[in-house]
Amino acid sequence: MNFLHIILIGWLYVTVLVSATEPNIVAGILTFILYGGIPCGLMLYFAGSKVRRQRARHLEALARQQEEVAKEASPEER
Repeated sequence: MNFLHIILIGWLYVTVLVSATEPNIVAGILTFILYGGIPCGLMLYFAGSKVRRQRARHLEALARQQEEVAKEASPEER
């Protein structure tokens, strides 16, 4: 678990406590979603973009490698 996850867990804890003090349930849910859910979701999305790019490049390289192996395994008729 990296540092960002610890910060986000702490922030979600704070937003749960803040939303629990709202006068009605709808205000509490909106407070949690707007102050906790959306910001944390965005942070996780932006933090994971580098990993997603690396994974996509890796999968493309594996696909190219498999195509090359398939071409070498099947003899071409000339």
